[in-house]
Amino acid sequence: MACLLAPAVIRVPAQAAGEIVLGMSAAFSGPSAELGRGVRTGVELMVKRVNESGGIGGRRLRLVALDDSYQADPVKGNMVRLIDREQAVAVIGNVGTAGATVAVPIANEKKVLLFGTYSGADLLRKTPPDRYVINLRASYAEETSVMVRGLFKRGIKPQEVAFFTQNDAYGDSGFAGAVRALNEAGFQDTKSLAHGRYDRGTIAVESGVMALVEARVKPKAVILVGTYAANARFIKLAKQVVPSAMFLNVSFVGSAALNQALGADGEGVIVTQVVPHYDSPLPGVREFRTALARFAPEVPPSFIELEGYLAAKALVEGLRRASPNITRERLVDALESSPIDIGIGQPLQFGKAEHQGIHEVWLTVIRNQKFVPLDW
Repeated sequence: MACLLAPAVIRVPAQAAGEIVLGMSAAFSGPSAELGRGVRTGVELMVKRVNESGGIGGRRLRLVALDDSYQADPVKGNMVRLIDREQAVAVIGNVGTAGATVAVPIANEKKVLLFGTYSGADLLRKTPPDRYVINLRASYAEETSVMVRGLFKRGIKPQEVAFFTQNDAYGDSGFAGAVRALNEAGFQDTKSLAHGRYDRGTIAVESGVMALVEARVKPKAVILVGTYAANARFIKLAKQVVPSAMFLNVSFVGSAALNQALGADGEGVIVTQVVPHYDSPLPGVREFRTALARFAPEVPPSFIELEGYLAAKALVEGLRRASPNITRERLVDALESSPIDIGIGQPLQFGKAEHQGIHEVWLTVIRNQKFVPLDW
């Protein structure tokens, strides 16, 4: 996947007068680089679109994007630099749950908005919500709940469901959401289900495949909460063990990269999405495709870029409402003030008790190496 900025720490001058600086800490190198680059591309599209039309109140937007390689440790330094040195008015599009465990406390301490993180983890969705943490996407619990309900519609029994998850807070969050859905459906013996795990940053999936082999009941569906490289390798190996099983991935997997890695083995693989399909006729999606064709024509549309674009579109509306005297506090107040229409058929309803814009989950399936909408 192409990107608009180099996949390394971006060297920038001190903030220029009249600029509005946005920050980002995400993976631009390492095994999950496609995720960070994709989100960054989507945000950059909106930045370029706004600047081309004169900025916000005559002030140009600038994105400072720092690489954390999908590791938690660099996130602290990145957040401090973005907030203190670069004077970012908000941090947008950070990628990953492990990084969020570091970023959230810093955002709250320094009272700077952490917006549209590319993660569905519960720690970003407290009740009541943290003032300085606002999300665009549905949670992992909502994604896996949709999977479980859909599997039941397909005639899959609870004891025929298995799991393959990343061994960290991301994998834990997705698994916990699926367990809650199974419990709500009346199935309590979730500890008996096959559950394979792998370490973040690796593709050591063999033990996960062995969990399917050793399952008490032969799995007919496997819910995966991992990244594209590990998930693709697992699916290829698992199909040799349970060839007729369904494989379902949460959105964080990175759909385009997963599809490319799977090749012909991707046929029938399901991915839940937290934004509409990138071929949708919805006005916000059409606007995204137009911006992509204009500013990054070498980049094919995908769900990741679209999510970054829509998150930036929502944040830009908040900045416009807070203009001309934009401050970090006024920005949060502006986002909470009234519904925001980003052109996806439903307004974002942020408020003091609601800091998640989208709760809908869209189903897609790979057919002939392309993602198409799926209706259970």
